[in-house]
Amino acid sequence: MPDLSSKKSQAAPGSLDGTDLAILAALVEDGRMTNAALAARVGVAESTCAYRVRALRQSGVIASVNARLNLGALGHPIHAIIKVRLGSHNREHVRNLYDKLVAVPGALTVLHVGGVDDFLLHVAVESPEKLRDLILEHVTVYPMVQRAETQLVFEVREGRGVLNP
Repeated sequence: MPDLSSKKSQAAPGSLDGTDLAILAALVEDGRMTNAALAARVGVAESTCAYRVRALRQSGVIASVNARLNLGALGHPIHAIIKVRLGSHNREHVRNLYDKLVAVPGALTVLHVGGVDDFLLHVAVESPEKLRDLILEHVTVYPMVQRAETQLVFEVREGRGVLNP
């Protein structure tokens, strides 16, 4: 998940043309694609493609290119969303807890959200017992945590994304 507070300059949405969007769509589909294959797919010269990708990285549009792992194959078949509600919203406490939740073993994504809950923590663990231990040892141990609710994830599918209107 990208850091929404990134200090990099952000390209204005209107400044991306069809070539930029085609490059982004291709990289989302296969981030390992070589520059030559990417240029051929998009229909531009390799030098143009390399320049465009570099500009998209420098502007912060491409935040990173990551591998999607099969967590079950790595021994972490149990996914859960842990909803965390705070009793205190002191800025320093919220920031400190956020840092601690990001460092939880098995944390895949941590979202600081508005609404009834304050954080959503997506985790992957080895077993139900490991999930229980994770919650007791890394989430509910903090005095500002008023409540934690766990929801098991049965299936995950990728969404449509922003490049496919």
